[in-house]
Amino acid sequence: MLLSSLSRLEAIIDAETAALTAHDLQDQDDFNRRKSQSLVELARLGRAVDAAQLSAPEIDCLERVRAKLRRNHELLGIHLRAMQEVSDIVSTMIQSAESDGTYSAALRYQE
Repeated sequence: MLLSSLSRLEAIIDAETAALTAHDLQDQDDFNRRKSQSLVELARLGRAVDAAQLSAPEIDCLERVRAKLRRNHELLGIHLRAMQEVSDIVSTMIQSAESDGTYSAALRYQE
């Protein structure tokens, strides 16, 4: 049962990583929902599984999922930083467009 749960999670991570690599974020809500469901499922299984009794295929799958999660995490971080930069640019542009220049640093007193 653990292997099948890990395999489902691995498939979700692979699909999300491929979408992130292709800059296709349209299914991000679905990926988040599916990953959350997998997390709940693995948490339940984790309570019933003794880590000392994991089989070699289970350990291999866990290590593979861990590596894929690291890559997925890196890509998500890149996209979040890019989104923050775009948000900052848009915010600055809106503030500039709304400003009448009254408190602008470029304004200098002339004697």
